[in-house]
This record gives sequence, C-alpha cells and structure tokens, in this order.
Amino acid sequence: MFKVADYLIQTQAVTVPNDAAELRPLDTRGDAGSLWSLWVLTTAVARVVKGRVNGQLAGVHVNMAERLSLFRKCTLIIVSRALGIPVILHLHAAQLQHFYRHLPAPLKAMTRWVFSIANSCIVLGTASRQFVNATLKVPTQRIQILINGVPEPTDPRRLSSPGINATQQVLFVGNLSERKGVSDLLQALALPGFETDRVKVTLAGGGDIAAYQAQARRLGLDRWVHFAGWSNQAQVAQLMSRADVLVLPSYDEGLPLVILEALANGVAVVCSPVGEIPSVFTDHVNAIFVQAGDVMGIAAALQKVLKQPVLRQQLERNGRALYTQHFSLARFFSDVARIHQQHFGIAGAAQMSTQAEMIEVVQP
Repeated sequence: MFKVADYLIQTQAVTVPNDAAELRPLDTRGDAGSLWSLWVLTTAVARVVKGRVNGQLAGVHVNMAERLSLFRKCTLIIVSRALGIPVILHLHAAQLQHFYRHLPAPLKAMTRWVFSIANSCIVLGTASRQFVNATLKVPTQRIQILINGVPEPTDPRRLSSPGINATQQVLFVGNLSERKGVSDLLQALALPGFETDRVKVTLAGGGDIAAYQAQARRLGLDRWVHFAGWSNQAQVAQLMSRADVLVLPSYDEGLPLVILEALANGVAVVCSPVGEIPSVFTDHVNAIFVQAGDVMGIAAALQKVLKQPVLRQQLERNGRALYTQHFSLARFFSDVARIHQQHFGIAGAAQMSTQAEMIEVVQP
C-alpha cells in the first residue's frame, strides 16, 4: 500500500506543468508507536484543513487497508468530506472483509457510512468489488476496478547460466508471517528433491526474523536458506534481478506488488491462488499455483520450475508479456490520472521519495 502511493509520486513530472496537479504524500501513521501515529494523523488533518483554506487542495486519494489503517483513514475521509473536499477511497486490503466481519455493529455501520461518502471507491478486482458492493452497500457505478502497476526494472537481469555448477535463486519477498506462508515454505524446502548445492533461497522482509531463522536451523536449511531482513526498494530490485523463481505461498492477499515486480523482471512465479490472483493469472501459463498450506505441493511446484528450464522460460516470457499489457507503471499512472480528473477536475502529469499512505492532489 505504501509502495503504490510512492510509485505514483516517483512517476510524476519533475517539473509540474501549469495545467497539472502535484501529487504529495500524506502520512497518517508514521514509523513509531500508536501514540506517535495519533500525532501524525493530527498533522495530516491539519494539512488537509490548510489546503482547503488556501484553496490549493483539489482532492485526497486515500489508500486504505484494515485494522488501525481503517480507523485512521476513516478520520481523514470524514474530515475531508466535511470540508467539501472530494475523496477517492482506494482499497488495497483483501483482509478487510475478514476484519469487518468481527467488528461490533456500530463500527460496521461507521465503515459502511464512510465508504458511502467517498466520491469513488477503487478496488483491485472482482472479489473486492463484490464485498464493497454487497456488504458495504456502495453502488456499482461508484466502484472502479484498477489493477496496480509497478516500475520497469532498474537493475539489469542476470543471465541464466545453464552450466552444471550454476546456482539457481529462489526469492521470497514480504513480511515474514504465518499469513504469508513462511513456515509452510520452510517445511517445503526441508523435503527431499532439492539440489541444495545448486539452489539458494533468500527470504527478504521484516517480521519475526529470529523465529524463522531458528525454524530454518531446526530443519537443517541454514546452509542454503538465507534471511536478508527488511529490504528497501533498491535492495529488492537487486534481489529480483538475480532471481529465477519468486515464491509467495500466502493464505490471504489482494494483488501483491511483489508478484507484479517479478513479472516486470521476467521472474517465474509460484504463488497461492488467493485474493485477486486467480482472476488475473492463469495456472501454468503466467504463474504456477499452489494451495496455501500444501507443504508437499509447494515443494513439488518449486522443484518443477527449477528442474524444467523450458517451463520456467515460458513462465518468464508470458509473465513479462502480461506485465507489459496490464501492469506497467505508465499505464497505472494514466488510469489514476483519469480518475483524478473525473473527480478532482485536475490530475498529475507523468514523467521520481517518500513512502505514503495517501496522496494530496494539489492545484498549481
């Protein structure tokens, strides 16, 4: 969610034309604890009020997830609409429908009301649209499906080396958690069939790294499975350029940017068909599907891709073609600009950083 706003801001013109808006980051959370996030939210509200008073703020594009993100963003949406500022609500979290189900009735009602006052609601695919329409009661004509986009690779692609001593690289990128299937992945890697002298697995991401490192040691994986820790955009780009396979055996997702980044880099993808993934990808055409929690299936899929270069190359080509057609950042920026123009009366100009949860659209 942070990366989506960041990519848009990076892509806008360095010098904003007179007839275009400037996209600015609007953080509501900060990078410290919950008390600090209250201050950051207050500061964001103040910026919105100031923008309304000085007439420079054309609209607010809110990127929403679940849990505390829902309540912070609800605050911003309510304030913005009370001030007469148009709001686009951009839902990224596939988990919101599960979170919503456990909310008490008053908070469910508040959530439905906030979704109802946004000028438009952007979702990632048909599953999210069904939830927003059927459960949150947003009319169909105010819901738009918009698939995220990611930049072109910044690091040159490592050429495959078919030699007998060539090392194949498997990459996982994401928060190390059970929801992402990290324990399942480690257990799968411990199964027989992997040529451990010729395979290196890298897990990049934050979370309880120490616990998963200990699990990897218990499973005897520490010689060929490595933990890179939290990685920034440049570090992920470098890891992606060297990878042969991206694996993401999650239990729950929307449409992960890391999969789109793999496609952009021509990296074969092994993932679970959850969230919007099965509506966008086709099994054995541009990805290999494995069921979440199927440890043996994860191992079999990885081994299949690693040991069948023709299949891997097919996945790489088809994935890159899909990226070019649907997931380029230029296309994504253009689609967002079209929605901004429709609801704000002005939009940014494409052209590159601040991680942001929201974007202010500011008139020149």
